[in-house]
Amino acid sequence: MRYPKAPWLLPALVAGLLTVAPAWQQAPDEVDLALVLAVDISTSMDPDEQELQRQGYVDAFRSPSVHQAIQSGLLGRIAVAYVEWAGAHPHVQHVVVPWTVLDDAKASLSFAERLARAPIRRGAGTSIAEAIDFSLALFASGPFLPARRVIDISGDGANNQGPLVTEARDRAVARGVTINGLPIMIRRPDRREDATLDAYYRDCVVGGLDAFMIPIRERRQFLTETRTKIINEIAGTAERAGLVQPAGNSPKTDCDTSESLWDDIGPALHVPSTVTGQEL
Repeated sequence: MRYPKAPWLLPALVAGLLTVAPAWQQAPDEVDLALVLAVDISTSMDPDEQELQRQGYVDAFRSPSVHQAIQSGLLGRIAVAYVEWAGAHPHVQHVVVPWTVLDDAKASLSFAERLARAPIRRGAGTSIAEAIDFSLALFASGPFLPARRVIDISGDGANNQGPLVTEARDRAVARGVTINGLPIMIRRPDRREDATLDAYYRDCVVGGLDAFMIPIRERRQFLTETRTKIINEIAGTAERAGLVQPAGNSPKTDCDTSESLWDDIGPALHVPSTVTGQEL
């Protein structure tokens, strides 16, 4: 049996196959922002503080003002990953919620619920440098084409393990990544660095285009300032909220102090500092 010739059939089949490319050949998803939330879980923070810190992020992504900020972008969607970190020892950096695209209130609420259900880990030491490097590598794993990339570092102490924090910051900034900060400065009379942590973050940690920080000085600010920070990160500016800006290229803070302190006392876990009387 002979079938009639159909000269139009082959071109049509080719065109159809070209429009159904495999997933690995498809163009990356464009987003307004790729945001890594890198959150300190070191033992210098008590469990209540860590719960408040987590709740601050959960509440932020449940907030209609955050939903509105996301949808106000050029594309109306962002990608977010939530990371917990502590010292420079292996497996201290942990992805709690992997890259997730948020493009409406439902997606943001789902992200918040996943975060609320996840257990909070704890670890010794404070390596902001390792947290930055880990977050920087995470951008390569996301199937996104972001207009901007931001690492958001929250923590209650200076870098005391791993590489120099300024070197890690400069590596990220050189790749076009902005680093913002949320230094936690809930006053403890026996912790010397609490009094100067905002200056340390300003001069040694944050950097890049439109970089800023917001210090947390009272427990209630976990729930309010975290939301403010995320809204400004989505908008790409800190001017409206009058947020603290980085000092520039001439820092007044000794960015290597904590590394020297750690070298003096040794990098063993749970070693009490002779200066602060606290575990590092």
